[in-house]
Amino acid sequence: MNKYENIINLQHYELKNHKRMSMESRAAQFSPFAALTGYSESVKETSRLTKEKIILSEDMKSKLNMKLQIIEEHIKELPEINILYFIEDKKKSGGEYKEYTGKVRRIDKIEKKIVFVDKTIISLFDIVNIKADFIKEEI
Repeated sequence: MNKYENIINLQHYELKNHKRMSMESRAAQFSPFAALTGYSESVKETSRLTKEKIILSEDMKSKLNMKLQIIEEHIKELPEINILYFIEDKKKSGGEYKEYTGKVRRIDKIEKKIVFVDKTIISLFDIVNIKADFIKEEI
């Protein structure tokens, strides 16, 4: 005779004050835990790629300045332009390039920024290229 034979078929004892734990809750107790908090975020951050900022040549700078002058001549019409600009990464060196299309409200020469109708602001120092229907591509 097995030593547990007399209790093996008895109904499981249930406490009156505590409900029986679900299988999912029981399994969660034994699931692996993150021994190194923040490690997975750190690995993800390290693997994230950034790009270096393009240093504009004097020729590219003068072309951008000419485009900005043309935009300023059309400023009363709220011209729509497309800008390629650089956003510096806050956590590591480099950053990313973004494209933005919008209607220009004003070009602030003192603060060196473009202000758009939707209140988006882009620094003139971060702009790599400007495109618009009324600007010739040769410029």
